[in-house]
Amino acid sequence: MKTYEFSVIASGLDPSADDFETRFYNAGCDDALVSFQKGHIIVDFAREADSIDEAISSAIENVRAAGATVDRVEPDPLVSLSEIAARTGVTRAAVSLYASGRRAEGFPAPVAKVTDESPLWNWASVVRWFVSRRKLPEDVLIEAEVVNEANAAIASGDPDIRQRLKHCADHHRA
Repeated sequence: MKTYEFSVIASGLDPSADDFETRFYNAGCDDALVSFQKGHIIVDFAREADSIDEAISSAIENVRAAGATVDRVEPDPLVSLSEIAARTGVTRAAVSLYASGRRAEGFPAPVAKVTDESPLWNWASVVRWFVSRRKLPEDVLIEAEVVNEANAAIASGDPDIRQRLKHCADHHRA
């Protein structure tokens, strides 16, 4: 088993209720820290599981069992050059050179804030690029893809997130 760290962002419960944290603990979130920040319920997990898809899908089920509405899973799939550097362990200067095409070709284009001073990249696309150059292990790509798929499933209201995430992870392991 491996420990996976991620956050489930939720809403729909009163954080001032006497049983606020207890609801999460009793629903199976005993491996998480529950807080309320900036109008959102943040459930920070350090979940032991056989796979990332199992960890995230069971966490979503537990948060829902506490009575909360799951809004999304983080880490955020949109990243800046600084966040790419932090997540990959590569210097900010090297990431800038990759993004500009001066150090290597084919780095993904930004997907948000394209005309802004601080564009954002899709984390899964960036990881795919690093994995193709053997600069990150395949597991990092699987985790990024599963987080993307979890958020897509949440947004679409898919009732069978567990199966959808398992299919995603299996597809990327093949």
